[in-house]
Amino acid sequence: VLAPVAALLLSASILLAGQGLQATLLPVRASLESFSTIAIGSMGAAYFFGFTLGCLKGGELVRRVGHIRVFLAMSAIASAAPLVHGLVVNPLAWDLLRFVTGFCLASLYMVIESWLNESSDNSNRGLIFSMYTMITLTMMAAGQMMTLLSEPTGLQLFIIASVLFSIGAVPVALSVSPSPAQPARTDIDLRELMAVSPSGAMGCFVAGLANGSFWGLAPVFAGVTGDAVSMAAWFMAAVVIGGAVTQWPLGLLSDRFGRRKILVAVALLAGLAGIALAAGMLHLGAKSTIFLAAAWGGFAFPVYSISVAYANDYADPS
Repeated sequence: VLAPVAALLLSASILLAGQGLQATLLPVRASLESFSTIAIGSMGAAYFFGFTLGCLKGGELVRRVGHIRVFLAMSAIASAAPLVHGLVVNPLAWDLLRFVTGFCLASLYMVIESWLNESSDNSNRGLIFSMYTMITLTMMAAGQMMTLLSEPTGLQLFIIASVLFSIGAVPVALSVSPSPAQPARTDIDLRELMAVSPSGAMGCFVAGLANGSFWGLAPVFAGVTGDAVSMAAWFMAAVVIGGAVTQWPLGLLSDRFGRRKILVAVALLAGLAGIALAAGMLHLGAKSTIFLAAAWGGFAFPVYSISVAYANDYADPS
């Protein structure tokens, strides 16, 4: 089942290791540079503004030049951004760079997920998407732990992130597997999307609300319990590993027992884990905090992958 998309999954995993490193490194470095909490939050907002624009315009790029060219171009731009982050330490410059990175990542996700959808059907889509998410989340956790390889005040970690983005483009560039056909239509119609799958669309919407705030501020949130760099790395890794571990069984269950039931269950459990984490953060020890972080990731991250699979079950192939 996974053989036709093996090169794509390898590229995605390497790219997202670089993204995982950046996701932890930038808030930590910003905090060490005495950026305000608002400035750190605005970096997260800038990333998702760029991501939104990438969702709106990335499809047009794919329609014009094809999946592989877009993948290579966006990887190259995303590779340059970490280097500029390390050279220009300024809140406004970092906002702009996060905007550009968001646009690139949205376009890359669009290529990856449309490729996966064309290589799957309703009987195995949950399995394929869960495996994709499990692999990429595991690599993101590895990327986040790379923050411990060097001091975040230097340039070395930014260089590592850049190298990962560059290498990540190689498997797709050299793959012999056929790429998806260029789409004839790429306009965004949210009303039609809601009509096709209301539960899938709302699941993605809610996952975006929760995960957007998480990626922007979680490293700073985790740092209040002790050593900022170490705790942020372990906290972020625990969340991502938790999300990776649960993907495959939940994806398989959604194929067998229906995506709506599994979606409701994981959303409720994610909410409970989030409440427990927020309420007990200042009173819990490091181990309890990391356990709750893994529980939150284990239930919150599958909301997106199950919702996407659910929506594509009902979408016209074109």
